[in-house]
Parts: sequence; structure tokens; C-alpha cells
Amino acid sequence: MSAARPRILVIDDEPQIHRFLSPALDAAGYEPKRADGGQEGLRGIALWGPDAVVLDLGLPDMDGKDVLIRAREFYARPIIILSARDREAEKIEALDLGADDYVEKPFGVGELLARLRAHLRQAVGRHEPAGPLKIGDVVIDLDRRLVTRGDAAIRLTPKEYEVLAHLARDAGKVIGHGALLTAVWGAAHKNDTQYLRVLIGQLRQKLEVDPAHPHLIETEPGVGYRLNG
Repeated sequence: MSAARPRILVIDDEPQIHRFLSPALDAAGYEPKRADGGQEGLRGIALWGPDAVVLDLGLPDMDGKDVLIRAREFYARPIIILSARDREAEKIEALDLGADDYVEKPFGVGELLARLRAHLRQAVGRHEPAGPLKIGDVVIDLDRRLVTRGDAAIRLTPKEYEVLAHLARDAGKVIGHGALLTAVWGAAHKNDTQYLRVLIGQLRQKLEVDPAHPHLIETEPGVGYRLNG
């Protein structure tokens, strides 16, 4: 989990939910963040790297189950569904799609916090960040949003940094094209692989000793990219 307070992303379009849930999470020792829709939520998961997600199924721009499916392409930490849909079939489907738990609206804050604590305890050790990641002479510090070589900062565009950070969170693993595109450009661009190809080329020019023979960012043909940790 995060070094300071565990970070909780709440994806819900009801203002009243955020009005009482955010202070409750803060008082319980969490750092809450708000997203009002599915697209915003997916970007928040990818860029903020929360320790857990609370996800409503009834969102204005896309169904919460679609958010769940897309999030599970690149996010393995706890996702708790928070929804007024109380049919058993809905719960079973959400759990089968990768949700860790399901809390019905209206709900008690105490119950939700207890479930969060339980799932975060289970997740401890499975996703422990290793601090700044050193690859050759390049250091990626996600906490400080800083990439350096020696004493010099490497200047990256926001999207270059987002792609690199996403790869760094799972260094050594192949991250699929769709997961990277969804995280950085949004779900509507999950098939626009040319965006990613151009940006990876730019990153290699800035990070690799020999961009023509890349070592740091490796291509898995037809699948995605791996950051060699």
C-alpha cells in the first residue's frame, strides 16, 4: 500500500455520496479521491494508483460493470462495488467480473469501512511498492513524479510520464496495448495503437542509451510493452 495513508478512489456520480463518504474516509485514516464518471474513474485508477476503489454501477457515461472489466485489465487491487442494484444476479455478475465485494445502497459507513479494512489487509504484501525504481542509470520515483539520470532530471511530457509510470508500477510484466491506451488516452482509444507506438518511440529517445536497440522498454510483438526492472 501507499507509504502514507491508503488511497481510496470513489467512483460515483451522486454528490451526496461524496459529501459524507469523503470525510468519513479521511477521519478513518484514508486519503479519498473523487471521480464522477467511468472515464474519469479509469484515468484515476491508472494515474493515481489507489490502494482500493469503491465503484458505483450506475454511472452517467458508462455502466459500472464496463468500468470493472476495463479496470481489471491493468489493476489488481481491491474493488468494492457500491450500488442500489440489489438483485442477486447483479451481485454475482459483478463478483464474477472481478469485484472483491458488493455493498448495497443505502449502506452504513461503518460496514463499508470494515470491508475496506479487510480487503486492504488481504492485499498487504501483494502490491507493496519498492520505492524509486532504478533501471541502469535511470531512476523512476513515482512518489515524486520524477525521472532522473544521475543528477539530471529527464524532461517528459505528461503523457510520456503517464505511460512510463504505468509500466513502472508493474515493472518486469508485459502490459497490453489496450490497458496502456485506456489508462492514458481513455477507453475510447483502446485500439489506437499508433498513439502508443509513437509515444514509446519518444520515450526510448529520451531513456535508452541506444534507441535503435532498446533495453529499458521492451516490445512484446502483438501484445504490449515491458519495462525491464
